[in-house]
Amino acid sequence: MTPAHREVAEAEIRQQIEKIVEGIRAKDLEGLRRLYATDVVSFDVEPPLQHVGVAAKLENWTRAFTPFQDLDYELRELTFTVGDDVAFGHGFGRLSGTMKDGTATRGMWVRATFCFRKTDGRWLIAHDQFSVPLDVASGRGVTDLEP
Repeated sequence: MTPAHREVAEAEIRQQIEKIVEGIRAKDLEGLRRLYATDVVSFDVEPPLQHVGVAAKLENWTRAFTPFQDLDYELRELTFTVGDDVAFGHGFGRLSGTMKDGTATRGMWVRATFCFRKTDGRWLIAHDQFSVPLDVASGRGVTDLEP
């Protein structure tokens, strides 16, 4: 892949990431559906260990959206490595907003990894992973860190 082609591909992927952010903020499950491969595998911060398939991923988003009246999603320090038909990126993400009871939440920063596969000319998420660091001594996730 030439540097020019790599730049074009990365711009296309970043547009997909913007659509993810917009879809999450709008709680737009159908919009999000179009961004994932049908066989996506997701390792999220909540059980189970993996969500397999786009239906499972959207069920997970539904559970995440349910307690919120409105929400925001942001990504920071997202970098990509792009190949001919696969790409991966990593950075930090945070889901925050106002809960249905009116409580505002700043959310927590998580580590985010996105793996894309080019399918029929479109970059789709084939795998994503969101995690928090583990305090080995206590066995608990550390949720108060910031990038």
